[in-house]
Amino acid sequence: MNLVTAFLAGLLFGGGLILSGMSNPAKVLAFLDVAGTWDPSLLFVMLGAILVAAVAFRFARTRVRPLFGSQIHVPGAGRIDTPLVLGSVTFGIGWGLVGYCPGPALTALAVGGRSTLLFVAAMVAGMAIFEVAERIRAGNEANRGGTRAAAGPSGE
Repeated sequence: MNLVTAFLAGLLFGGGLILSGMSNPAKVLAFLDVAGTWDPSLLFVMLGAILVAAVAFRFARTRVRPLFGSQIHVPGAGRIDTPLVLGSVTFGIGWGLVGYCPGPALTALAVGGRSTLLFVAAMVAGMAIFEVAERIRAGNEANRGGTRAAAGPSGE
């Protein structure tokens, strides 16, 4: 049931991205070009999305568990650290250069041509590099913790 629900939610999300124009890089780049020929139409899309999300999050707070799952995943307030800032800057640069972010790029795969395929391949490679780096970091932290534990609390 979870796969069916996820698939339907993905279809709905992708349809919304296509209908709103978010899967059209030219439209996104025109939205981001505030100093040039700015197209503000995506601003209304974003405001509409925030409104829908606000209602959904409010509804989720009244429930113990989701309708089609075992646990509600709500993002918590996180700290602003170097990885978050670097990731945000990288995401913004990529979005501004190409006009795609991950969701719209995936929806445009069927019609976007070679440049879309190249973007998605680079995106997947970036995700894989991040995953490998995180595993290496977690392994290094575990080894340091293991070394400390073996040496005792004073490091002897």
